[in-house]
Amino acid sequence: MRLDEFIEGFDRDEAAERRRLAEEKSYEITNHLEDVERQFEETVQGDALFGSTAPEIFVGRSGYPDVSTGVLSPMASDADAEQFATSGQWYRDGLGIDDVLQRRTGMLNSTRSANVDVSDVWDGFVGTQREVAIADHPVDVEVGLDGTPDLDVRFDDVGTPTGPRANATTADLAENPHVPRAVEKTLEDDDWQAEGAMNYLYRRGFDVYEVNTILSAGALGQRRQRTLVPTRWSITAVDDTVGQYLRGTIQNRNTIDQTEVWYNEYMGNRYWVLMTLGQWEFELVEMKAPESVWNPTGQTHYLASANEGYEGRTGYVEETAGAYYASRLGVLEHLQERDRQAKCLVLREVTDDYWAPVGVWQVREGVRNAFDEGAGDANHRYHDQPAVAESFRDAVTAVTEQLPVSLGTLRRKSDMVAGLQSTLADF
Repeated sequence: MRLDEFIEGFDRDEAAERRRLAEEKSYEITNHLEDVERQFEETVQGDALFGSTAPEIFVGRSGYPDVSTGVLSPMASDADAEQFATSGQWYRDGLGIDDVLQRRTGMLNSTRSANVDVSDVWDGFVGTQREVAIADHPVDVEVGLDGTPDLDVRFDDVGTPTGPRANATTADLAENPHVPRAVEKTLEDDDWQAEGAMNYLYRRGFDVYEVNTILSAGALGQRRQRTLVPTRWSITAVDDTVGQYLRGTIQNRNTIDQTEVWYNEYMGNRYWVLMTLGQWEFELVEMKAPESVWNPTGQTHYLASANEGYEGRTGYVEETAGAYYASRLGVLEHLQERDRQAKCLVLREVTDDYWAPVGVWQVREGVRNAFDEGAGDANHRYHDQPAVAESFRDAVTAVTEQLPVSLGTLRRKSDMVAGLQSTLADF
């Protein structure tokens, strides 16, 4: 498809895009929160909660190395616990922000304080939590509780929101969990470093969601060094580690043979993925709407960026944080599948429609699915093939017309766009 045909019809409806937060926000969430306390009262029997829990846990970071560690349990007795675990299935099911918040506020986070050093701990509350994390299906648990739950919803730009919390006194398995053989192998090897174990599980078909849960439970790495990893850190660590592995698999491959433009939109985030000929290079540029929850005092779009060359990065990304590693992973998975390498620029526009943070998973899935049949935008213009441009400059110029910032503004923030001024192809 020619680039001009691809772009046609992307006219921006500014009035629709600038809906205020109060108008956009679904008040079903407020009503749902009012039901949470009732659900808790119906589910709790005395001072205990008995139910099915998704194979997901939560580890906080405040007070490290003494952290809050929790088991997440759906409170509704008829809930399908598997659907409450964060995964790419949420994208395939078309979940919106409201849906995610309802699922997360419908889970009780039963917490206790624990030291992160858990090398040989497989009993008590932490032991149960670790068993839940390494199981391949939801596990029935019985949790002893102390006091009433804190109904505040907690948001994070990297992790998925967490709902009501209650202090736990005990946690016991009500069944024997099934642990996949690949996970058992990583646990049995006392000298296997965490990075190698992560990549092994990924190669064996575990998605990054499963790997980061296992890592967070302190179930990867050399036995004497196994520790609980705060959920926020584990998500980024797995995206980064697997991304580095994937980059290594394509660095000696042929480059793609044309300049391509891919597009996707999810939860008020617009993703333009521009790929062109050359050795691996990657950059993410984020544009956040003014007077939104992401840029509340700004009069113009707030721009953030990060990039890497052929050999990758030597330091952690600060400006774009977990979104950088999540979007890079989606690009690298696509290139590995094609057995090619490329220079890649991801442009992420965060609009007012993204009115509450639901976690970096939506960035990962937004970019992953930009390359898949059925990806498109809110008006259902589906693209199973990329637009093809004559050059990277042509691609950037055409796409910029659909962005909320000018080419000059983008050039000042993006190293890849700024570099267009001095490439031989321009002469």
